[in-house]
Amino acid sequence: MLDESDTEVPLVGGTANRGRVVRVADTVRRPLRPASPATHALLRHLADAGFAGAPRFLGVDDQDREVLSFVPGTAITPPYPPWALTDEALDSLAVLLRDYHRAVRTFDPAPYTWSASPPAPFAGELVSHNDVNLDNVVFRDGRAVALIDFDLAAPGSGVWDVACAVRLWAPLRPDRYVDDHRRGRGLFRLRRFVDAYGLPDADRTRLVTAVRHNHEWCYDIVGTAAANGHAGFSEYLSGGALQRAERTRQWYDEQADRLQAVLL
Repeated sequence: MLDESDTEVPLVGGTANRGRVVRVADTVRRPLRPASPATHALLRHLADAGFAGAPRFLGVDDQDREVLSFVPGTAITPPYPPWALTDEALDSLAVLLRDYHRAVRTFDPAPYTWSASPPAPFAGELVSHNDVNLDNVVFRDGRAVALIDFDLAAPGSGVWDVACAVRLWAPLRPDRYVDDHRRGRGLFRLRRFVDAYGLPDADRTRLVTAVRHNHEWCYDIVGTAAANGHAGFSEYLSGGALQRAERTRQWYDEQADRLQAVLL
C-alpha cells in the first residue's frame, strides 16, 4: 500500500512538530504521541461519517510514525496571502468548522485517553479540534476545505473551537498586532464568523468568556512545553510573545462589552 522508498519532503508550518512532519507521495508521516490512538479513532469516525474535511488515518509505518492521507491544497503560513484573509475565506472556515462539529457529535470519546481538555465550562459536549490556527486549515481555490493537525483534539465544545477560530482569524487582539488588511475589522469579522457558523444564542452569550479562556489555555500549553525544553516554543516566547499575550489579555478586559455587544 505504501512505498517506503519514496522521497520524504518536509512540510512547513506549525511549531510543536517543526521539522518532524514529512510528505511521502500521497501520505503524511507524523510522530506518534500518547494520545495518538484517540486521534486515530476520531479520524476513523470522521471518515465513516463521510466528513471530507480531515485527513484519513492509514496506519503506522516502520519508523513508528502515523501515516495520514495528504490533503491537497494550501495551509496558510506567514507571510499570509491576502486571499486567505478575505471575508469569504472566513465564511468558508466557519462552515467547515460547523460541519466538523456536526460530524463529530456522534463520536464517543470515553474509551480513549486524550490530550488536555479545555476548562470545565467548555468541555464535555464533543471532541473539539482545539487548534484552529491558520496553518491548520487547508484551502483550495480560496475556500477552506479541511482541518489538519488534530494533536490537541480532546473533549471540548463547539463554542470553544469558535472562540479559538475567531481569536486567531478575526483576529481579536489590539490593532498594533495586526499588520494586514484585517486591522480595524476584528469586531466585524467576529460577528461575520459566528453568523456564518450559525452559533446559537446561548453560546453567543458565553463566547467572549470562551475567547479569554482560550487565550490563557493556549499560552499555558506553549509555556509548559517551553519549560519542558521544547525549542520551537521557547523561541516563540522569547520573541516577545509573552508581552503581546499580556497586552491582549488587557485588551479583552477593556473591550469585553464591545465584543459582547457585537454578538447580540
